[in-house]
Parts: sequence; C-alpha cells; structure tokens
Amino acid sequence: MASDSMSLEKTRSAPAGPAFHITRVVHGLIFDRSDGRFPTRAWGWRGFEPLELDIVGSTLFGFVLDGEPEVNAGGNRYWLKPGQYFCFHDALRVSGGSGFVVERLGWRGLDMIGGPVETSGRLRYIDGCTDTLLTPPVKRGDACFNALFFPGGIDQTLHTHPSIRVGMVAQGSGWCLTDVGLTPLRPGQVFVIDQDAIHGFRTAPHQGMVVIAYHPDSDFGPLDEDHPMINRTLVHGVSASLIDEIRTH
Repeated sequence: MASDSMSLEKTRSAPAGPAFHITRVVHGLIFDRSDGRFPTRAWGWRGFEPLELDIVGSTLFGFVLDGEPEVNAGGNRYWLKPGQYFCFHDALRVSGGSGFVVERLGWRGLDMIGGPVETSGRLRYIDGCTDTLLTPPVKRGDACFNALFFPGGIDQTLHTHPSIRVGMVAQGSGWCLTDVGLTPLRPGQVFVIDQDAIHGFRTAPHQGMVVIAYHPDSDFGPLDEDHPMINRTLVHGVSASLIDEIRTH
C-alpha cells in the first residue's frame, strides 16, 4: 500500500516546473531531454505519414499501440502488429497505425523485434506489480525497455528513480500520483517522469493497466568478466572467468 511517509512536498526541491509530463501520442517529437545526464528524446507516429529518424549514434526503442505499421530499419522491412516492440540503431522509418519511439542518444543497442507483449510479468516488482524486460541490457549500465503490469486495486508505494523514465500506457487505465496531483492514465498516453521525482501508480479495483517503460541506464547485466559464455567455459573443471591469463583483454 502507498505510504505518505515519503511526502510529495519533497519534490518542491526539484528543478522548476512539474516533474511529470504527459500527452497523447502525437506525430513527431513529443519530449526532448537530450541535455540530460542520459540524453533521451521521445517520438510518436500516427497514421500513414512516416516518422523518419536518421540519427547516427542513437538507439531507438519502439512500441506498436495499434494498427499494423511498416517498419524500415537496418536495410530490412517489417510489418508489425499491436503489442510488438523493437530496438534499432541509427535509422528508422515507420508508418501506419500508431505508437511511440524512445531515442537514447550516444549509445548503440542491439537490433531486435519482439512480442506481442505477454499478459503478465515474469519478474516480481513492488506492491503486487510485475515486470518483464523486453529488451534487457546487453551489458551492465545499458538502457532497457520494460513492460510493467499493474493488477486492479493497486495503490503503489511512493518512490523515485535515479534517472529519467519514459512510458506509454498500452492497455487498461489508472492514475499516477505526482507533484502535480493525481493524473488519469489511458491507452495512448506518453509520459516522462524526471529523475528523483516522487510518484506512485494506482488502479481501480477491477481495472488493471500495462505500461511500456524505458530506462536509460541499468545496474544489472553481463560484464566482460561475468557472463554465461565465459562463466560456463571450464578448463579442467575451473571456470574461464577465474583464469585471467586466458581471458580476452
């Protein structure tokens, strides 16, 4: 259950202006945080007017809200369905249906397509919520894309994050409690929660909600000296991760 011991009054020490920003999906640039610690921008597309992003040095996470868009990336063409997601770097062209794209500037991700998103999360989170890592960090510290699942009747503990969050409401409805009050959430809305902003999500007793959430950084993931391939390579029964002289440097 939510605790008011972490008072929303503490958000008054944050930079001027609300720490929670929300809008419906619009075509083109939605939010710009390219001057932040983890440079990030959010884009949207609607209908058959193409969204074309040709930005060397960026990685683009996307989610299909509805329709069957055509996605051109990496020299290939794909037709996706609602609930699917993708990750491409440097260039993207998408048209048809609607959805959103989150751009992580200055970082190269791993190209992939997945989904549709499942109906429940694979990882336990907080207050009855669950999470699935849709595009996990390729290495520790990398950006990631998540699906957050809120059952009906959630009154989430107020909390913060050490970096920006960008999300889209994919299914269901609910509310987000922040420094600007209680904001209704509906499918097709895109929001930004700034670093260290106190917030918590709520849902009605018989109505759940699914949110697609971007994290620009992580404290989880493989390292050069700690990953499944090297850990499970054995030399006379000893993991290669423990034999410095044969590890690639």
